[in-house]
Amino acid sequence: MRSIWNGAISFGLVSIPIKLVNATENHSIHFRQIHLADGGRIRYRKVCELDEEEVQGGEIGKAYEDADGTMIPITDEDLAQLPLPTAKTIEIVAFVPADQIDPLQMDAAYYLSANGVPAAKPYTLLREALKRSNKVAVAKYALRGRERLGMLRVVDDVIAMHGLLWPDEIRAPEGVAPDGDVTVRDAELDLADALMDTLGEVDMDSLHDDYREAVEELIAAKASGETVRPAESGDTGGGKVIDLIAALENSVQAAKKSRGEAGDGAEGEGDGEMADVHPIKKTSGKSSASGKSSAPTTKKSSAAAKKSTSKSVPKSTGAKKSTSTTKKAAAKKTTKTAAAKKQTSSSGGTGAKKTASSRKRASA
Repeated sequence: MRSIWNGAISFGLVSIPIKLVNATENHSIHFRQIHLADGGRIRYRKVCELDEEEVQGGEIGKAYEDADGTMIPITDEDLAQLPLPTAKTIEIVAFVPADQIDPLQMDAAYYLSANGVPAAKPYTLLREALKRSNKVAVAKYALRGRERLGMLRVVDDVIAMHGLLWPDEIRAPEGVAPDGDVTVRDAELDLADALMDTLGEVDMDSLHDDYREAVEELIAAKASGETVRPAESGDTGGGKVIDLIAALENSVQAAKKSRGEAGDGAEGEGDGEMADVHPIKKTSGKSSASGKSSAPTTKKSSAAAKKSTSKSVPKSTGAKKSTSTTKKAAAKKTTKTAAAKKQTSSSGGTGAKKTASSRKRASA
């Protein structure tokens, strides 16, 4: 990798010659501006606003614009004469725990490479000291005409440096937090924890830029003359006021389903589903009443109708079946009693007739 800066790490009285190498690269797709009428490239030219002539790079210098619009020229020689101890040195000023560095200060990242064989020993010494202490080094350095703040830490077997913003460059988050007091219930926190546990960890190497890939496919399709079909955009529900509990529950279920933790088995069926409850239909007594009005029936047939009705009721209604059986037995008993009375009445009438006949014969 090509170095962008050569200097040394100042570690107390130890000086470690190093080369600064970019640790990151930008994969964003850049577009050019064109003239829509003919497709010609649009270019920006540097033109002096006084004589309106185009100026070449060698004729361009620096200047500071004062509040009243006055331009104060500043040359490279002027800047070179300024006392800047870190012009070619990464000066370590302290060693602190990593959690004392605010992630908001993180800026560009670089690798520090030992510059030459003599630098290998002190480079390794600093690397191992950082490893054993579990600390990071805070340092000052100068790059591209200004002094900067940096943090040195160990990545594998290499010392890496993160450029840091100065503390006064971090804006206070005033007016950013939600207005008013918002109460979060324990049930909502439990669901949020469940969602976090379900999503789990991720292999950072598996993450990639889907949008950049889509743009590359679009460019390839247009270059080959293919018709580009618009992609279907999913509705993310942004800006809608939703039921937070329901959203969390659905998120947990969706995360489990995507990971195959809940599917067709009994575990998935019992997570959020409930059995359908159907009420038992009650049998109305109007049908038997209408039967009585249509044609006169005996108590026996009525009891039989009640028995038939009781059979049509589901077995779970045992009390109704018992009541119907009791009524049937009572109806049968009543029928037998009536028959006995009729028989007694009939036999009594016959005996009276025989006694009257005997008396007539005796008088004769």
